[in-house]
Amino acid sequence: MLIGEVARRSGVSARMLRHYESLGLVRPSGRTGSGYRDYSGEDVRRIFHIESLRAVGLSLREIGRALDDPGFTPSALVDDLILRTRERIAAETELLTRLQRVRAADPAAWEDVLQVLALLRALGSTSAGTRQRAALASVDEVPVEALAQAALGEGDPYVAGALRWALSRSGGGGAALLAEGLSSPVAAVRERAVRSLAEMPGGEAAPLLRDALASPDTVVRGRAALALGAQGEAAAIPVLVDMIVAGRNDTDAADVLSSLADDAAADRIASLLAGRIGDGTTGPPARGRLTQALAGIPGPTASRALTGLLGDADPGVALTAAYLLRLRGDG
Repeated sequence: MLIGEVARRSGVSARMLRHYESLGLVRPSGRTGSGYRDYSGEDVRRIFHIESLRAVGLSLREIGRALDDPGFTPSALVDDLILRTRERIAAETELLTRLQRVRAADPAAWEDVLQVLALLRALGSTSAGTRQRAALASVDEVPVEALAQAALGEGDPYVAGALRWALSRSGGGGAALLAEGLSSPVAAVRERAVRSLAEMPGGEAAPLLRDALASPDTVVRGRAALALGAQGEAAAIPVLVDMIVAGRNDTDAADVLSSLADDAAADRIASLLAGRIGDGTTGPPARGRLTQALAGIPGPTASRALTGLLGDADPGVALTAAYLLRLRGDG
């Protein structure tokens, strides 16, 4: 079969057939009396085999190995194809996401489109400095969802701080996007989400932080409680007491409890602290931290609790209580 007939039947151009021959992938089995290439049925089957392997993404070099190496095993090659396919899908998905965000930004001119694309690319850069500069420059130009996604995925503390700053100034919608990270299976993402929510201004983040007080993640609960307590939210009080018991950011938790201990809440806070000291399940280090936390709580309930600890079996607790009572003028 001459090359023109093979090209017609196979759909492979004569030029490509000659290229295959130059690479040694397929050679016509014979020549006519006039010197024209003469392809056999086996040659044509090999051409179709080559085209099938090209269709699944193999390079011509890989096809040559697959066809000519008797010991060639396809499993490693298939694994490589799977990896490359996933990378291509991820890249195309990222491009689609960028384009959707550009559209969401409603650019008015091509210059605006290019600017948004440049900032989106910079937010995904491997350079921390580039990402940080993009975050600081993107408050009014990049959709808030891009900032939120970047904040949830950012591991560099300086870049993360810049992204939280940008989110806090980006207008509405950021808090709800960040809250999606609170249910992430990745602990680091959950922590980034609650840290970012804690820095959001206004009341948009408050209800989301209140929900976070019930999170099974102790880090999320604690950061939500510190943020809400600093805003005067009494709902944070039980979690703050738990933090003192656990010794997790206990100094910060005690400071926030002290700031919450106004006339309406002081007795409640003191009762909670004293109750945990005397419930029989709290170990010596935690009892000491709870006793120290009573120092910042005004009012008679805290004083009575400290007085009751003067004869505590733990000398450290008793001495701390006596010292605090003298500071309060009650000793």
